[in-house]
Amino acid sequence: MEINRRTLLKTIAAGTAAAAAPAAQAREKKTAPPDAMGILYDATRCIGCKACMVACKQANNLASSPESRRGLYDDPVLLSAYAKTLVKEYRSENTFAYVKSQCMHCIDPACVGACMLGALKKREHGAVTWEASRCIGCRYCQVACPFDIPKFEWAKAFPKLVKCEMCAPLLAKGQAPACAQVCPRQATVFGKYTDLLERAHRRLAAEPKRYFPKVYGENDAGGTQVLYLSKADVSFEELGLPALGSKPVPELQQAMQSTVYYGFLGPAALYAALAAVLWRNRKKQREEAES
Repeated sequence: MEINRRTLLKTIAAGTAAAAAPAAQAREKKTAPPDAMGILYDATRCIGCKACMVACKQANNLASSPESRRGLYDDPVLLSAYAKTLVKEYRSENTFAYVKSQCMHCIDPACVGACMLGALKKREHGAVTWEASRCIGCRYCQVACPFDIPKFEWAKAFPKLVKCEMCAPLLAKGQAPACAQVCPRQATVFGKYTDLLERAHRRLAAEPKRYFPKVYGENDAGGTQVLYLSKADVSFEELGLPALGSKPVPELQQAMQSTVYYGFLGPAALYAALAAVLWRNRKKQREEAES
């Protein structure tokens, strides 16, 4: 039996393909929970006052950044251990807009799929929250998140993960997140997820010349409970929101894992091929020795 590199790869591929069909059917598309709450951010209404950032800091007891550059509007410029929400400015030659950045509370979160011990979970009202006692600091959630949201307290010996949790303590009391409570123009609105989605589409239909013709988060990355509307002349990519398609990020991750490991067929095929190569080599050595 002559086994070369091509034969080995074919054997592995065959074993992996055998697992692909049941693995592909094993994962169902996730939907927002029945009690899902969310946030609708309308960039056409935002005046960049940053009241939401101040309220967020106060509600979550966040310290001021030691690297703060006083007097500059774009400070901070990135989410960090000191900022769970952020208002940034987009400007071009012809237009400008503000955009609020925070955890998107994905319907099928990549961070939850990547967390080995369940420190990150979808909990009440669909909010993605973090449990310190389960976290081992592997930071896989940072790598997995397509929106670059989870941050760690790098300056501390035992860093905690910092991200928007939709003000979970306030939600437990029946209150809206701090950012939505203080917005003077209702650019940030909190409510039932399905109601917010309907409201966003009503705004698009009522003023098509005002808005970019899409509700970001309705289908992006499998859907997010934080929804966005943008100005007609500013795309979501220009606001810094990535073009991710409609498939959830964990779907690809877990499908690949399931395909390779379902029934252990992928590794079994690999080990079988390697065993065949070893058997062939030893047989060849014996024949050479005898001759």
